[in-house]
Amino acid sequence: MTFDRSAGLAESARALADGEVTSRALVEQALARIEATQGSLNAFRIVRAEAALAEADAADKELAAGNRRPLLGVPVAVKDDMDVAGEPTAFGCRGEFPPVAEDGEAVRRLRAAGAVIVGKTNTCELGQWPFTEGPAFGETRNPWNTEHTPGGSSGGSAAAVAAGLVPAALGSDGAGSVRIPASWTNLVGIKPQRGRISTWPRGESFQGITVNGTLARTVADAALLLDAASGNHDNDPHRPPTVDASAAVGREPGRLRIALSLKPPFTALPARLQPEVRAKVVQLAEKLAALGHTVEEADPPYGQIGLTFVPRATVGIAEWVTESPFPALLDRRTLDAARLGRLLGGAPLRAARRAEAVLHRRIGTFFESYDVMLAPTTAAPPPRIGAMLGLGGLATDRAMIAACPFAWPWNVLGWPGVNVPAGFVEGGLPVGAQLLGPSHSEPLLVSLAAQVEAELRWHEAWPPEQVVSAV
Repeated sequence: MTFDRSAGLAESARALADGEVTSRALVEQALARIEATQGSLNAFRIVRAEAALAEADAADKELAAGNRRPLLGVPVAVKDDMDVAGEPTAFGCRGEFPPVAEDGEAVRRLRAAGAVIVGKTNTCELGQWPFTEGPAFGETRNPWNTEHTPGGSSGGSAAAVAAGLVPAALGSDGAGSVRIPASWTNLVGIKPQRGRISTWPRGESFQGITVNGTLARTVADAALLLDAASGNHDNDPHRPPTVDASAAVGREPGRLRIALSLKPPFTALPARLQPEVRAKVVQLAEKLAALGHTVEEADPPYGQIGLTFVPRATVGIAEWVTESPFPALLDRRTLDAARLGRLLGGAPLRAARRAEAVLHRRIGTFFESYDVMLAPTTAAPPPRIGAMLGLGGLATDRAMIAACPFAWPWNVLGWPGVNVPAGFVEGGLPVGAQLLGPSHSEPLLVSLAAQVEAELRWHEAWPPEQVVSAV
């Protein structure tokens, strides 16, 4: 029994519930696709072939007995910073890590919804960079052009979904790490409100700037995975009110006031929006205007927001490094960032955390005039494989900020953002745009993204045949 790889998360769940396909067939096909592309795309760090097939058989028994759950029997993937019971959590690092005893809360909730976790996807070391390469696992490549990165740090999840290996995957986003790879692989990527999807066993990941999010080919699938993974552990410090993202997909957003922001936030190093990316984002703004929204150029009052990001990010790296079983195997850039984090872990960190409330008030006033902000997700198309891998610390920072200066402020704020595909530039390389909103605005952003998707139908485009012919 075969099932078209273009069937997304919702369609797979429906077909399973209606008896048109078995979970074992879907999982076998996903595993075959992963195996066929592992040499070319290298999306997965761990493939749970035996365990996933056993879980698929259990799901088929449930389905046959008439049981129904939102994702019962559907194969999905998660990023390798998430705990999956019985598997190591290496988070892009070298060394033989021990298996963990329990699922993280997000994975536990996916299983409760019935999903089958087929594997853990590649990520750069401790999720620090907008590429997915390293000595621990090699290079993860972009299905649209394998000479280029899919982005990072959720690059393995993005490559897996873009190539049709799985219908959707979880990633994490600490400075754009869901939205950046989504933009560079023609996917929808939802960075939800902080706490929407638990990061437990860490109450806060990277001092609260990192959240878990979803990657899928369509808004409906990204929203469905978000709803399935959402919820909190009893000890989570951030517990936002429940939203129904899937219900928002079919709801008209109404006529909105949209701010088009093309200016990068303050960065200590120079950043410039490349003309070909700017043109695609402006085209998307014009499409929104044609749909009846009021669109005008305006930039939020970011101020010196970058000064609050660095302490939280580097202290977060220092926390992971402290727990690393193999610190001698870590990248020099990681150790340097951890050293800085240890220096900033006292008063500077406390000041950075206190500043968030001030930023909420100041940037919140911007959303008294506008409902949604539209901004580039990145300033450039995806770089070539290897372009950043061997750089020193300052050169890496320069390259990162030049390519990706737009996403990270929303991690400081903890507010939602959705990457939507904005088209392709030279070389067949995808680029994207962010729909950004204030606190708890996922339903509005999802509704608007779905409206745009109905017009642009980005999910109908597939990577070149030679890349995905095996799938």
